[in-house]
Amino acid sequence: MAISPDVIDRAMTWTKVDFHPRHGQPQWWRVAVATVLAIGLSLAACAALAVAGEHLWPATKGFGHFQFSDYGKLTVVGVLIACAGWPIVTRISSAPRWLFFRLAILVTLVLWLPDVWIWLKGESAQGVAVLAVMHLAIALITYNVLVHVAPVRAARYRRGTSETVDGAAAA
Repeated sequence: MAISPDVIDRAMTWTKVDFHPRHGQPQWWRVAVATVLAIGLSLAACAALAVAGEHLWPATKGFGHFQFSDYGKLTVVGVLIACAGWPIVTRISSAPRWLFFRLAILVTLVLWLPDVWIWLKGESAQGVAVLAVMHLAIALITYNVLVHVAPVRAARYRRGTSETVDGAAAA
């Protein structure tokens, strides 16, 4: 069954995907700095949350998912994917912060599914709650670092015209 072009157009309008942003891409070096910062801050937040979880609920001491080797590699991979996604979102949307924020929420909800799964399989509710907070902290840190450290650049206009340097007409 084919999807109607109307449905696709409405979905793209609703998600603000238009492939014709008037802003400039974030500078590559800013994305690199934001990536390093997001990884470092996310790892620090996860470490602090693991320690806090063990302090609040002593029964979670030794919880396997609180080991740096367990959450560290997954955190780095997840943040790298998000940081690679930011320049893509800025290229396909004229409202990249709006879209990226909603994508961050969606990804966080999806990443809570394995947390729910391990809880249903018998893991400690307190430990799983800390894991869920870790996912939320990573999302908040990564989103904010990217949009503030590697923001989109203002459109550059050709002198004496309302046309941007890349050829798009200004509204």
